[in-house]
Amino acid sequence: MKKQGMFTRDKSFYKTFFALYFPLVLYQIVTLSVNLADNIMIGAYSQNALSGIAAVNQIQFVFMQIIMGGGDALVAMSSQYWGQKDKPAIKRVASSALLFGSMVGVLLFLCASLFPLSMVRIFTDDMAVVAEGVEYLSLIRFTYVLFPISALLLALLRSIETVRIGLYVSLVSLVLNCSLNYTFIFGHFGAPCLGAKGAAVGTLVARAVELLIILFYVLRADKKLCAKMRELFAYDSTVFPLYVKTGWRFMLVSGLFGLSTALQTVILGHMTSDAIAANSAASTLFQVLKVMAVGASSASAVIVGKTIGKASSEEECLPQVKSYAKTLQLMYVCIGAFISISLFLLRTPVLSLYSSLTPEAYRMANAFLLVLCVTGFGTAYQMPTLVGIVRGGGDSKFILYNDLISIWGIVLPMSFLAAFVFHWPPVAVIFCLNADQIFKCGAAFVKVNRYNWMKKIGTLTSE
Repeated sequence: MKKQGMFTRDKSFYKTFFALYFPLVLYQIVTLSVNLADNIMIGAYSQNALSGIAAVNQIQFVFMQIIMGGGDALVAMSSQYWGQKDKPAIKRVASSALLFGSMVGVLLFLCASLFPLSMVRIFTDDMAVVAEGVEYLSLIRFTYVLFPISALLLALLRSIETVRIGLYVSLVSLVLNCSLNYTFIFGHFGAPCLGAKGAAVGTLVARAVELLIILFYVLRADKKLCAKMRELFAYDSTVFPLYVKTGWRFMLVSGLFGLSTALQTVILGHMTSDAIAANSAASTLFQVLKVMAVGASSASAVIVGKTIGKASSEEECLPQVKSYAKTLQLMYVCIGAFISISLFLLRTPVLSLYSSLTPEAYRMANAFLLVLCVTGFGTAYQMPTLVGIVRGGGDSKFILYNDLISIWGIVLPMSFLAAFVFHWPPVAVIFCLNADQIFKCGAAFVKVNRYNWMKKIGTLTSE
């Protein structure tokens, strides 16, 4: 394998990476821009409504993380089969992922239908905020049965290096969601003024349209898999247990990450009502910039999985994977620097759009963003290194243990003590909640450069 310094000279690597990376980043930016637009519009309407929606979105975030973990498992398995050009195996894995995701979505829908008040009250004791959250949840719960199918079908397409459709779908969603939110949150064009419920209307309609477009593409337009409805929505007694066995660590890690993020809102929500609104404003901007790291992670997982999959053994592909991994790590450092600088420069103009924030909430949001400028650099290195390279290469066990120790053994206990025992200010608590993004970089660097994470998935036998 030819190398030049720390960067690979394999032109196909750069061609594949950037062909995946830019559409994935644009897709994520547009998708999160919907959330940012929602937040800005509802933030201009009412701080209570902003806080109520932020509370419900924590439930949704945990759910989405579990589904994304299922999608990552699908990519890890299918990208190796894609390297082998085993299309029937890819479709069988996809059908198992879709079944599992649908089961999770229906379960959350039932919980949101039966216990809406209890779910929102987990995050705050302010009954004005709770009331707004329950209003929002009454409609947004229907998206819980739509989102898993859309997200997992996009993961399926990503595993076979088809990513542009996600961007096109998200653009449609952005236009539709923002238009409907503007109409129904504020009551423009003769529509009723629905506030938080109006934001849910826009999101629900956008999710439904997203699903229809993605289904049409997968079943009619895609020429790589040529999948049929009966192939993607059928129970496979052989592959479903294999998918669960392979993917449960992916889903557990993602779910625990989502839960830890939700607990951040729980902690802040029980400190002061200003803190929950400030965190919503700050974290939404950060998530929009974080997509550069998320896109790198997704692209890396496909490249590493495909490279391992098409080789006859781990030893055969080791020189190529080593070269790729070193190059990717340097790219992550550059991405981290760009995220931190951009976050620092954009924080003031973006926060100025939240006209309903109190002076104290605005001050807190600005301070939170300064903390994220530091911890975000660590996120940009450790997340794609661990999730993209290590987990994409087949080692999900290390990621699970690393998160259990760092998040649940260190960060959350330290943050609870900081908030409720030592009574530190919210900005110090935010730093505690994000401290793992710094010290996990050390674990990521050591693990990825040992190259003991490559796991080759066996071939599925056809029935």
